[in-house]
Amino acid sequence: MIFEKLKPQVISIVSNTKITTNERLLQICELLETSISYYNWVGFYFKNGDKEELLLGPYIGEPTDHTVIPFGKGICGQVAVSNKNFVVPDVSAQDNYIACSITVKAEIVIPIFVNGENIGQIDIDSNTPNPFTEADERFLEFVCNQVASIL
Repeated sequence: MIFEKLKPQVISIVSNTKITTNERLLQICELLETSISYYNWVGFYFKNGDKEELLLGPYIGEPTDHTVIPFGKGICGQVAVSNKNFVVPDVSAQDNYIACSITVKAEIVIPIFVNGENIGQIDIDSNTPNPFTEADERFLEFVCNQVASIL
């Protein structure tokens, strides 16, 4: 499985203290976007201090206007409130979806916890309908746990 092959690479990126945290996050985005065919946009959002909003962090993919997302708005904003994974097989069926691109068909968002607090998330868009499985969720939880160790 591709995910098992990627895990050591994620660990290697996270462990590289010669580059900044943001550079490591960007390398993780690049690794996932280039290695998994149906990952078409990969990025991180982080809680903006005490404000109830998310700020866009490092990402790979088409530019987005969604650099600030209020808690509760869109899939990312909902994950900031629920503290739970959110897998969207068909974005057109979601009432509270923020469209980043007309090509996006599905989305998965996994929260990042540091000391039990949801401080951010990894957000992945796919141009393929319903591509995400439980294996994606478990792998991305692994990625988020690794990322949490450097935040």
